[in-house]
Amino acid sequence: MPNLSVLENAMPVAPLKIIATESCISFAEKVNDYLVDFRANVHNDLKNDPAFQGYSEDNYLLDAVCPRFGSGEGKAILNESVRGKDLFIMVDVCNHSLTYTVNGYENHKSPDDHYQDLKRLIAACNGKAHRINVIMPFLYEGRQHKRTTRESLDCAYALKELSQMGVSNFITFDAHDPRVANATPLNGFDNFTPPYQFIRSLLHYEKDLIIDKDHMTVISPDEGALDRAVYFSSVLGVDTGMFYKRRDYSKVVNGKNPIVAHEFLGDNIKGRDVIIIDDMIASGGSMIDTAKQLKQMGAKRVFICCTFGLFTEGLKAFDDAYAKNYFDRVVVTNLTYLPPEVKERKYFVEADMSKFTASIIDFMNHDLSMGNVLTPTYKIQELLTKYNEREFCDL
Repeated sequence: MPNLSVLENAMPVAPLKIIATESCISFAEKVNDYLVDFRANVHNDLKNDPAFQGYSEDNYLLDAVCPRFGSGEGKAILNESVRGKDLFIMVDVCNHSLTYTVNGYENHKSPDDHYQDLKRLIAACNGKAHRINVIMPFLYEGRQHKRTTRESLDCAYALKELSQMGVSNFITFDAHDPRVANATPLNGFDNFTPPYQFIRSLLHYEKDLIIDKDHMTVISPDEGALDRAVYFSSVLGVDTGMFYKRRDYSKVVNGKNPIVAHEFLGDNIKGRDVIIIDDMIASGGSMIDTAKQLKQMGAKRVFICCTFGLFTEGLKAFDDAYAKNYFDRVVVTNLTYLPPEVKERKYFVEADMSKFTASIIDFMNHDLSMGNVLTPTYKIQELLTKYNEREFCDL
């Protein structure tokens, strides 16, 4: 958990304000509630000091909107002053549930629309904010982070563009490739991962897990997620393995080369519980196929842990796979939009990231090291020890 005690001897950079775009209002409200609680219990003896004016407030959300004209064109309006504020703008580029009207036709907002709204809000600040920070849990165009042929380099260009507009810090989660930060080397770029929230949420629902090398394995569904799997398995003290995606590079389907087969590299997993960890579930086909093969190899239970649950082709494939016992749980965070129906599924587990995000904002507003926010490995291992001894009840 975050080391909040260091905040007592730190000065805020400037008064804190949060702008939540329409795409992530509910998540931002949870973050705001935690911030109000944090601030109410820190610096109580300094609330009347001019240096801490506006430090402890009942609300840090700034009133801002991005209306649309009938033609589909948009603009940003700030209904409060941002002059001298340490501004955190939160945006969820994956929220496809929002719509606007174009010449009488309903149009769903795409990642491009959300990105444009973000730029409009930055432009509306007119350079008057003390500092602008962007919290973008799913990094815009994060999967288009490298160039392999004559194609665009969208993610790097977006970061450069935002940097030129005055953004000082980028905060994201489980970036598809964190090396994209090299596009803006002089800007802050913090990439956080949710291993603590994953394991805490899983332990809350599964009371009979045995977390050791003889009973559990962490699996990477492809070579790209191997770093995540190695870290997660190291923290848990269990073995790791991976699948290699064999692709047909002579074809391109929906912007990517289709997968021909998944080849497993690792030890025998028969009778073990298996955790598959990755950054996202898109259509879910690859994840379901991986889980299916693990069950065919003798895995006792299969738990899927992904930072972003996009479910781009709906839930039917997951419902069918669950009915066939291909997997047992799907754990995803609430950092991006989740379709309401997924929360009704028996296999679904939500890992709440709002308190963690509030801590990130609080420490960054004080210009303190982000190392204070990260959950140390020993804390996770303490939690696991108590769980294995069946002493941990508050999950």
